[in-house]
Amino acid sequence: MLPQPSLLTARLQLRPFVPADVSWLVPLLGVREVAMQTLTVPHPYRAEDAEQFIARQAERWEAGKGVTWAIVLRDGDEPAGAVGLQLVPAHRRAELGYWVSQPRWGQGIATEAARAVIAHGFTAMGCHRIEAYHYPENPASGAVMRKLGMQHEGRVRAMVWRDGVPRDNERYAILATDPRP
Repeated sequence: MLPQPSLLTARLQLRPFVPADVSWLVPLLGVREVAMQTLTVPHPYRAEDAEQFIARQAERWEAGKGVTWAIVLRDGDEPAGAVGLQLVPAHRRAELGYWVSQPRWGQGIATEAARAVIAHGFTAMGCHRIEAYHYPENPASGAVMRKLGMQHEGRVRAMVWRDGVPRDNERYAILATDPRP
């Protein structure tokens, strides 16, 4: 397997996670409002969680099951979140996931990072369909998906259990043949 590539945008570097990233993952994902908008990030978020997350990303890449990048601001090298694709190669499909640190909400970082990842998924990873999900209580994430050209496909009822409660998710998708803004 080739090394995981880095991607560059106007403001961002998307790079593979490294063990030293534990130092910023813990405080950024330790914010309950950030963790609770994700499907799987535990709260509280501990150093052991970050270490396991980083190890899993390398394993997923090596196994061809997915790719996750750290989102880092090019101006100042400030970490701002993560973005990635979970692959289903047999169906040329992937699930897009992302989170952004709370101080960087509303600055277009998720849109910019996800746009680069979608383009990479279609051009370099053989994807034909990329889908994404968000909680109905997080309309900002739905706005990101619409800015990416994704189409709303409906609500998936009780898709995940979070804090012992079933949670609905809104599903969006874009095809390689769809127009992209």
